[in-house]
Amino acid sequence: MAEDLIITRNTSKENQYKSLIPQIEGLLYGETDFVANMANVSAALKEQFNWFWVGFYLVKNDELVLGPFQGPVACTRIKKGKGVCGASWAQSQTLIVPDVDEFPGHIACASASKSEIVLPLIKNGEVIGVLDVDSEFLSHFDTTDQIYLEQIISVLLN
Repeated sequence: MAEDLIITRNTSKENQYKSLIPQIEGLLYGETDFVANMANVSAALKEQFNWFWVGFYLVKNDELVLGPFQGPVACTRIKKGKGVCGASWAQSQTLIVPDVDEFPGHIACASASKSEIVLPLIKNGEVIGVLDVDSEFLSHFDTTDQIYLEQIISVLLN
């Protein structure tokens, strides 16, 4: 079945999220395959916001392993506590990094990435992965992104 998103760009970031979230809910409704749902979430976010990179890493054997994503090729494996993704996993919290070059131990999968937000996927009290979003612009992400991306993760995990 073909799915089309209604992309809204000439409005606030908050309104873009408010338009996108019900569409993501519709995309995921009735689909139980987690990989398929992560793929559609990353595609919907990339299409709406045109970020440099958006995707998922999943915890496997004490590493984050690359999952569904949109954007250029990426690091395949990340150790716990390493880089922004590994730190988000280790701390079980969202990290907003205005300038990745200022983040101690940042892993430069792509030199064009300038800022990043990483949100843990927490199920039954355990981090099972992270949502990683990169921008080619400094200070691109803020608490508005955090609030709405956390809502999208909640939709994905339910």
